Amino acid sequence: MAKDNKTNAMRKLDSMKISYKEHYYTDTGAVSGIETAQALGEDPSRVFKTLVTVGKSGAHYVFMIPVAEELDLKKAAAAAGEKSAAMIKSKELLPLTGYIHGGCSPIGMKKQFRTFIHHTAESLDTIYCSGGKIGFQIELPLSSLRKVINVESADLIR
Repeated sequence: MAKDNKTNAMRKLDSMKISYKEHYYTDTGAVSGIETAQALGEDPSRVFKTLVTVGKSGAHYVFMIPVAEELDLKKAAAAAGEKSAAMIKSKELLPLTGYIHGGCSPIGMKKQFRTFIHHTAESLDTIYCSGGKIGFQIELPLSSLRKVINVESADLIR
């Protein structure tokens, strides 16, 4: 892949010499997480979406859950030690993280927020997460992701 096609997430992994596989599905029209998993030919339980929330305290948190699942905001708040949590508005995503809706990667955000992943990721050889651009996915072991960002495991879905 040409260097100018690299995303912030990929540049961060490269700079830390962490190996990963790049997957592209830009010509499939995949929009939803389940469509993304289908475009990759992967089980949706291995493909994680990145969600950004704000707690009652005003602190922001990142949650990674399988694409076919829904974030349980009560469980998310409890994991973060907050009284409550809410999804941030779409228009807040780019200025906060540097990523757009549908291309938000947990790697390479403008600021690193406390990050949680649904506990099922612990039993998988590799997981997929956004590569930082719509149509780009990164596949890597959870242990490799943890070398780049601190990821806590928790029960996060309904």
